[in-house]
Amino acid sequence: MSLTCVIPDIHGRYDLLCEGLAAVSGRSGDGAGTIVTIGDYVDKGSQSRQVIERLLSGAAEGWKLVALKGNHDAMMVDALRNPSKMASWLEKGGNAALASYGGDPADVPQSHLAWLDGLRLMHVDDHRIYVHAGVDPEVPLDQQSQATLLWKRYPKGFPGGLGKLHVVHGHDNSPDGPLLYEGRTNLDTLAWRTGRLVIGVFDDDRPGGPIDFMVIRGPPAGR
Repeated sequence: MSLTCVIPDIHGRYDLLCEGLAAVSGRSGDGAGTIVTIGDYVDKGSQSRQVIERLLSGAAEGWKLVALKGNHDAMMVDALRNPSKMASWLEKGGNAALASYGGDPADVPQSHLAWLDGLRLMHVDDHRIYVHAGVDPEVPLDQQSQATLLWKRYPKGFPGGLGKLHVVHGHDNSPDGPLLYEGRTNLDTLAWRTGRLVIGVFDDDRPGGPIDFMVIRGPPAGR
């Protein structure tokens, strides 16, 4: 069995990321496969720098790592390249990300910004679309806008995917999630604050939603 394991919004929780990657690598007996991280690696939590460094080091043997871009990752790049956007980013959690580099924007490695900037917006396989925020169900896949892919919020309870493809996303947090619908799965459980990260496990040969979850637990924010 080939698997795709999806890690949602980390937001500086290096502890949860490391435990999550270890849990995934422990499933290598299932045949391994692909790890998709669906963005928002930075901001809010205290260890954005460490999260990026860990992802830059790749995944365990037998696993392919596909890292996607989130809206907070894009905001960080924009703010550090355009000072007029700095205040807005800091107010949205960028203050924590900057603190993880020592507080001086000049100390953020250009290699980190280049990595964030170059991240893909989506990953598509035979049965699913993996994306940070979502897709417009009325627009062909190759015509989706970056704004939609990074910022979309579905109407509450909206069940659809995109045609026959199931959409796997985060971005719109639900602490009691994940939220499961016929055509989409929302994995964002506000992990940076709750300390509860839910990793979706998908069978690459089987359409639809997850076949399993891995729940990673750490201390809530501030504890």
